[in-house]
Amino acid sequence: MSLGVLISIYIITLQLIILFTSPTTSHYSSPSPPAAPFSESPNKPPSPPAAEWLSAHATYSSSSDDTRDAVDGACGYGDALRDGYGITAASLSETLFQHGQICGACYELRCFEEDVPFDRRWCVSGRSIVVTATNFCAPNYGFDAESNGGHCNPPKQHFVIPVEAFEKIAIWKGGSMPVEYRRTKCTREGRMRFTITGSGIFNSVLISNVAGIGDIVGVKVKGSKTGWIPMGRNWGQNWHVNALLQNQPLSFEVTSSDGVTITSYNVAPKNWTFGQTFEGKQFES
Repeated sequence: MSLGVLISIYIITLQLIILFTSPTTSHYSSPSPPAAPFSESPNKPPSPPAAEWLSAHATYSSSSDDTRDAVDGACGYGDALRDGYGITAASLSETLFQHGQICGACYELRCFEEDVPFDRRWCVSGRSIVVTATNFCAPNYGFDAESNGGHCNPPKQHFVIPVEAFEKIAIWKGGSMPVEYRRTKCTREGRMRFTITGSGIFNSVLISNVAGIGDIVGVKVKGSKTGWIPMGRNWGQNWHVNALLQNQPLSFEVTSSDGVTITSYNVAPKNWTFGQTFEGKQFES
């Protein structure tokens, strides 16, 4: 082999050695930083948009500590103050009440500051309140829907709220005030309550203190000797079933109007009796 060929081979070999050992031509890079935890993912879905504000009217009722208001009401909750609804308890006109299916739902109200001096004078600007549907404002067909006496007549959307709540958004002397309202989630203290009444095989359960969307559309009950039995709505948030359920612990499955279902096992003990109230799991606020 000639000297020239040997020199050429040597030069090529030297170039290859330099090429693969030079740090500026490395085929490897430093490791990437660890990915963020799933809970911190930038692709987290956005929160659902707030409900649309709708138009209605509101008037006020007597003070919430007036004993004349301590009645069951059309939803069956009993004394609203005692049961934790207090000044948030609202009576809804027929159009809003939906035959009691809306009982327990929460609404945010604010005074509607129309661009006229009268309404702006009586509104408390920038304030809103949250009320709970606990009662029915019956229509008065002796008056038309546009008069004060017919403010709960169809098709009016009307709220009657305690004066303490009314004064947070409007001056009480304003009387029937235009308001805007929208559905909102309910915040409750403590757990969901199940009050069992009835006799023999007739069992009625009042479900109250419901958080989350507030109103419920389906209830099932189960004893230790039965499967899950659907209950029917009797009135308001009172649900009933004809079944022999005594002398066995009771579990309840409750479904809210937004499709969320919560199951509370063994809410009532084996020795439960009619007239007792028990607590189960709670919806998220």
